[in-house]
Amino acid sequence: MDFDRYFTSQLDTLHQAGNYRVFAELERHAGGFPRATRHRADGSTHDVTVWCSNDYLGMGQNPKVIAAMKAAIDQCGAGAGGTRNISGTNHAHVLLEHELADLHGKESALIFTSGYVSNWAALGTLGAKIPGLIIYSDALNHASMIEGIRHSRAEKRLWRHNDPQHLAEVMAADDPSAPKLVAFESVYSMDGDIAPIKEILDVADRFGAMTYLDEVHGVGMYGSRGGGVAERDGLMDRVTIIEGTLGKAFGVMGGYIAGSRAVCDFIRSFSSGFIFTTALPPALAAGATASIRHLKQSQFERTAHRNNVAKFRAMLDARGIPHMRNPSHIVPVMVGDAKKCKWISDILLDTYGVYVQPINYPTVPVGTERLRFTPTPMHSDGDLRHLVESLCDLWSQCALSRAVA
Repeated sequence: MDFDRYFTSQLDTLHQAGNYRVFAELERHAGGFPRATRHRADGSTHDVTVWCSNDYLGMGQNPKVIAAMKAAIDQCGAGAGGTRNISGTNHAHVLLEHELADLHGKESALIFTSGYVSNWAALGTLGAKIPGLIIYSDALNHASMIEGIRHSRAEKRLWRHNDPQHLAEVMAADDPSAPKLVAFESVYSMDGDIAPIKEILDVADRFGAMTYLDEVHGVGMYGSRGGGVAERDGLMDRVTIIEGTLGKAFGVMGGYIAGSRAVCDFIRSFSSGFIFTTALPPALAAGATASIRHLKQSQFERTAHRNNVAKFRAMLDARGIPHMRNPSHIVPVMVGDAKKCKWISDILLDTYGVYVQPINYPTVPVGTERLRFTPTPMHSDGDLRHLVESLCDLWSQCALSRAVA
């Protein structure tokens, strides 16, 4: 078999469908978020404004976070030295886990190298090690949750997205004595919708199931201390395991779970994804700890963020640019055509200095292609005006339909 020829043919199909992924080469400006320098393939550069970062609150540029990371490097050096099992648990890891447990009102927490790994490792371990466990997974759960469940080889049931009634019907069809786990997210990142957490927990309680809530797009953003949607709704104590990330609103890198001392120790002791992975560098742990502590106390970032999201939506409405209605901070602007979505993204970057990635199949269904905007507290009113006027120009050039007010 000519392997390179096969690889090339498969890549060609992505190009033809408009689904080939191109990574923009960007250099973020310290202290200047959301500004960045784009490096072109020909060696030239130009400045852009980033509109699709998951650093939702700009905490990756926060002076407290940067100072904590620099201090940790000066004190501990660059790396962790290996796995926590072999090289030891750095004191910065322990402090971070204590901070996370406190954030979610849980007995314990366990950190991983990313949110993807924490989902894969935790769900994979629970499914593999609890005899006869049935995992009930929301139909739109993230790929990391799907992979963890698949890896576990546990029995899996899909229930319709954000539909507690269907969940109850699916659970009722199984053996009442079988151990059960319900896995779902709080904020779904592509549509920006929010789960009916209380109703889902009510169903899980009725059937004696554990619950696993992915709050990666909620932590830092919601709740009086940034504990997520479950904190905002007063439900954290009812969730068995809360999973989150340090790489979005907290602005650094890593993932974690929080729960009882027993469940965290169970996953720590049996998860290959934890045991055999090099630990987070102490500097990252220290930066995440500083970010969490700041957002526990400060409402400024969350308030400014909500205001900018509301302004952006109102400006889109005024110009008839269609966007998906949802109660979260994620603003999907709907294009509905893969090639046009990619073309608009390219022109925004090349001509208007606006960086936003196109979201095409298989991330979203065909016909729902979109530009996923995440306004931050650092975007100015001028940034917002420039973005909306740029979209308005391109909407006319592409002859795309406009929303009716």
